[in-house]
Amino acid sequence: MVDNSSHYFARGNTAHGAHFLYNSAFDGLNKIFVLTGPQGTGKSTVIRSLADGLLDQGQHVQCFHSPLRPDELDGIILTELKVGIIDGRVCEGIAEDEAGEIVLIHFGEALDNGLISPEHSGTIEELRGKLDRAYSKAYETFLTALRIHDEWEKYYIESMDFTKAGLVAEDLIQDLYAGHESDTPTVGRHLFFGAATPKGAFDFIQSLTAQLDRRIFIKGRPGSGKSTLLKKLATSAEQKGIDVQVFHCGFDPNSLDMLIFPQLRTAIFDSTAPHEYFPDRVGDEILDMYTLTMAPGTDEAYAAEIASIKERYSAKMKEATSLLAEAEVIDSQIKAYNVAATDFSIVEGLQLQLQSELNEMIGSLQFTK
Repeated sequence: MVDNSSHYFARGNTAHGAHFLYNSAFDGLNKIFVLTGPQGTGKSTVIRSLADGLLDQGQHVQCFHSPLRPDELDGIILTELKVGIIDGRVCEGIAEDEAGEIVLIHFGEALDNGLISPEHSGTIEELRGKLDRAYSKAYETFLTALRIHDEWEKYYIESMDFTKAGLVAEDLIQDLYAGHESDTPTVGRHLFFGAATPKGAFDFIQSLTAQLDRRIFIKGRPGSGKSTLLKKLATSAEQKGIDVQVFHCGFDPNSLDMLIFPQLRTAIFDSTAPHEYFPDRVGDEILDMYTLTMAPGTDEAYAAEIASIKERYSAKMKEATSLLAEAEVIDSQIKAYNVAATDFSIVEGLQLQLQSELNEMIGSLQFTK
């Protein structure tokens, strides 16, 4: 059975802080419902419930997951309707003057602040400060890890044959795009396929590529040109009018980790840790940038230096992950206070209001077909 849902992230906890891609991910929609209110007022639960109901009705739903709790949803898009629903606390980057109609749904109305004692209010404020500090420390630690990663890359960059790397890109552009060009340039859609979470790296590569005919697994080392190759391919696709989904690295959003070409039914992605996969079906192939572009013996020549860097990098990544886990615990504590003071009958009413409007849209869409 074909899965009628697609799963992404559009925000991430990165070495450059909290990073949002919602402006691109939600571009082109006719309407966006923004659910406002603090954590614990039922927004994610309602979004999940609506998603499940829409899937049961045969609608294709794009699901955008929380990097703090990947089992929870930040938002969804109803693909056919071109309608989005999103938690207002996480949709930074969506500009009202550029998006379609934006409708605010105020879940904060369900929160009875009178049920939160002055003592608990003070505790919540203290927890919010702790949450901000935990996130800040996590981002600082990720940035330290990125600087260590830069040291790692340096050994391979110095050993790289850039002429060969350029030829690899040119060959791929010809292989992938020949016969599919258009006179109208496109603009890529920018997303994350994974995220740094309190439990470590998490990704949706397998589900996102499951229905594609061709998957190119890029292997290599840090600094062996994987992201640069993907950037060249993305730029060329846009210039040649080929639709492309551009997936940024959840650790360093300035780097790219995957491209999907829906019309070509093809994906090409960085298949190294922490999202390392191997071919397991017809249509899968490996592109090894290390063997294609690096001076032989580079690994062996710098083995001791690289081992030391890998150890320091791993330690910093573990430290940053533990800080995200700390942030998740604090966020849960704040959430618990709000849950206890929320009237969920009001939340249910807001959900029914949303569901009714969506059903009306679906009915109108089916009538026009």
